[in-house]
Amino acid sequence: MSEQFPILREPNAYDLERSNMARFMKWLEDRGHGPFADYQSLHQWSVDNLETFWAGIWEYTGVIASKPYEQVLADRSMPGAQWFTGARLNFAENLLREALHGDAEKVAITAVSETRPRTQITYGELLTEVGAFQQFLLNQGVKRGDRVAGIVANAAETIVAMLATTSIGAIWSSASPDFGVEGIHDRFGQIEPRILVAVNGYGYNGRTYSKVEDVEALRERMPSVEKVVMISNAPDISIPEDAGIVTWDAALGEGRGHEPVFEQLPFDQPVYILYSSGTTGVPKCIVHGAGGMLLQHSKELMLHGDVGSHDTFLYFTTTGWMMWNWLASGLVTGAELVLFDGSPGYPSLDVLWELAETEGITHFGTSAKFLGGCRNKGLKPGTDHDLSALRVIFSTGSPLLPEDFDWVYEAIGSDVQLASISGGTDICSCFVLACPILPVRRGEIQCKGLGMDVKAFNDDGEPVIDERGELVCTQPAPCMPVMFWNDPDMSRYKGAYFETFPGVWAHGDYIMFTRRGGSVIYGRSDATLNPGGVRIGTAEIYRQVETLDEIADSIVVGQPVDGDVRVVLLVVLNEGYTLDAELTRKIKQRVREGATPRHVPAKIVQVDDIPYTRSGKKVEVAVAKILRGDKVPNREALANPETLDKIAALEALKG
Repeated sequence: MSEQFPILREPNAYDLERSNMARFMKWLEDRGHGPFADYQSLHQWSVDNLETFWAGIWEYTGVIASKPYEQVLADRSMPGAQWFTGARLNFAENLLREALHGDAEKVAITAVSETRPRTQITYGELLTEVGAFQQFLLNQGVKRGDRVAGIVANAAETIVAMLATTSIGAIWSSASPDFGVEGIHDRFGQIEPRILVAVNGYGYNGRTYSKVEDVEALRERMPSVEKVVMISNAPDISIPEDAGIVTWDAALGEGRGHEPVFEQLPFDQPVYILYSSGTTGVPKCIVHGAGGMLLQHSKELMLHGDVGSHDTFLYFTTTGWMMWNWLASGLVTGAELVLFDGSPGYPSLDVLWELAETEGITHFGTSAKFLGGCRNKGLKPGTDHDLSALRVIFSTGSPLLPEDFDWVYEAIGSDVQLASISGGTDICSCFVLACPILPVRRGEIQCKGLGMDVKAFNDDGEPVIDERGELVCTQPAPCMPVMFWNDPDMSRYKGAYFETFPGVWAHGDYIMFTRRGGSVIYGRSDATLNPGGVRIGTAEIYRQVETLDEIADSIVVGQPVDGDVRVVLLVVLNEGYTLDAELTRKIKQRVREGATPRHVPAKIVQVDDIPYTRSGKKVEVAVAKILRGDKVPNREALANPETLDKIAALEALKG
């Protein structure tokens, strides 16, 4: 097994002695726990002593709470575990601890955009702006439990809006501006926000796109929205003069001079609503709790990522991906966040590496697809740029190819830690990730997350080692959602994670754990699409395609190609139509405008029939398996299994 995953980097002296993980291990030992021979023994202790471990994380990471907890884990049910009962805290207050109790003159955010000049904001200025926007929200009558939604760029205003929202116990939810009206309404329409924060436009790949008309359409379709706060993200696009729209600057001016007040709330107070991919219908609204996000993100960033107050942290992400929430939590470390808004390939694929040099980035986060693209282009960032500050490269979104591990160490630097991490929107964090005191092995994620009792289960619900299985978590973790929106009996929540193995969280990934605790993920075990590391759902594509007159039926799946996943759309046409270049263009345009550019199929192929179960359900998983070259069990459950053989024979899908 060691030959399959050769070591590419050994931890250095700093990692072993001064990293936060090393310090945490010693901190525990000084308090009578352990001793810990290695990381594996530390992880085993963390899941064997769940309450003691999470109490240690609370203390070590410095949680600010106005009232201490009475019990770490009052109920171990999954779902329904009750964490840190009795505690009162505020999510935003904890993220702003550097402004409140540290160096307020320190830079908190550096924002770089295709449409606006580079800007910086200190922790003290961030606190001031949060106070101003908080007062604006209070003036609008926003209160605990209300929703504030954002169609927003990865910019400083978005961080301010989120912190102001959560400071009063309201719930923040965001979507990327490249989502179309339908995609946004499918999400925000369910949660009925009172305030909509929106950009007037955004830039991508050298072009500027207006969002003004989309915002107007959404206002008409979402009567819950009482006020729109519009950010001038694209200075050349005018903001409408409308009684229902206030500019960002005017909103801040209304509350200027207000000192923020941080409402003290229970540990499980909802703080974020994120969204599932929408595979079988409109996306599920996943509600995350303040305390769970705070503890889990603090653990992951401080210990596993070794992000500290002297670091500069970039993660390339949009506000519609959970990595934005993870990046925003970087404030809890006192680090400087670098926010990039635009295309990672404009004006060239080198733009983020240039940014890493000019901003002195120590922690560089991106997707596996981006690293693979850099490898394919033959980039040599370590030669072309001064990356001497760079210590950690985070990669997520899809499995990282072994060849991309090689490229990082050949083209960037021999001593950088390549931190492949994996989790999901479902927990807005990680199950498996990096560890500074462990070696980096080619093609392998380094470790299980502390306090995360994760295993690979076979079909019989038995844990397996060195073979593929379903990624499961067998004990509760504070990052598990507090609920789904509009799911009062928890039936959808239970159905999403706990039907495969009752009482055990089944995540939907195929994974293999090695005997030393490393892991390899082989992709999703369900029908969720993941092109470029961005999870999207088939239902979002069906809603666009199957409204076209030409289309009688369709099925969409993901097909692994060159280390990524491409979206494949198979269509049955109505009589009299042909899948020519014009119809192909029309389908792609409809998907792009109605969903997002990421939903656009890479391949559209005409077929005679779509496979269905006998109960009338499309068998996306079966088609995906066929396109991966896997066998499909239980074909007798299909009404027309011969269609799978025809799809497998399609020459258009073999290259």
